[in-house]
Amino acid sequence: MQWYNYFSGFFAGMFLANFVPHFVKGIAGDSFPSPFARPPGKALSSPLVNVLWALLNLIISYLLFRFGNVAFKDNLSIIICFTGFISMSIINAKVFVHKDKHFTNFK
Repeated sequence: MQWYNYFSGFFAGMFLANFVPHFVKGIAGDSFPSPFARPPGKALSSPLVNVLWALLNLIISYLLFRFGNVAFKDNLSIIICFTGFISMSIINAKVFVHKDKHFTNFK
């Protein structure tokens, strides 16, 4: 595999991890921060916006997964994909830890 396949697999994992919180909050009917809020990334977006954002993340993740030729037979590609997933999970945990305090002020 080429280096860009691993790069693509890493970002596939990141987009997949970003899919989860937006989708869960959206289908639960809860508002949640997204890049489309006013101000962007600082206010809460509607559940519908979060579901649509989540589905876009899922599509991008799938395309990067396919482009990166991530395969369960190739342990390194799976490890790199999960590394991307873990990285974005940690980033999201740090960014959204205080969302109830900071983001609700912009309603």
